[in-house]
Amino acid sequence: MSMEHTGFCPVYRAIGVLQEKWVLHIVRALLNGEKGFNELARAVGGCNSATLTQRLEHLEQLSLIHKRTEDSHGKLARSVYSLTPAGLELQSVIDAIGAWAQSHLHEEGAHPEPSPC
Repeated sequence: MSMEHTGFCPVYRAIGVLQEKWVLHIVRALLNGEKGFNELARAVGGCNSATLTQRLEHLEQLSLIHKRTEDSHGKLARSVYSLTPAGLELQSVIDAIGAWAQSHLHEEGAHPEPSPC
């Protein structure tokens, strides 16, 4: 069975965007509110600065996040990131992934029980 795509498929495009490493981690971190770059890097965990910058720029181009610059009164300006309304709509995607994971993925050797995320 061939999975050839001969035209625009919104699901195919969405999966292409959301499967990029760190994208859903970034969205999930920003669902809790806006964050500065360093705070976001800590919340995402394990993503190097260059990759995080690249992902943030791409998400901004897609209008999923908004970047604003805060004047730090003589210090380096601080970038602050937040989700746009379109980005906030990904809450349902994150919730669906979480519900599926609770039902089907468990730590190896552990009894299935909810764990805080």
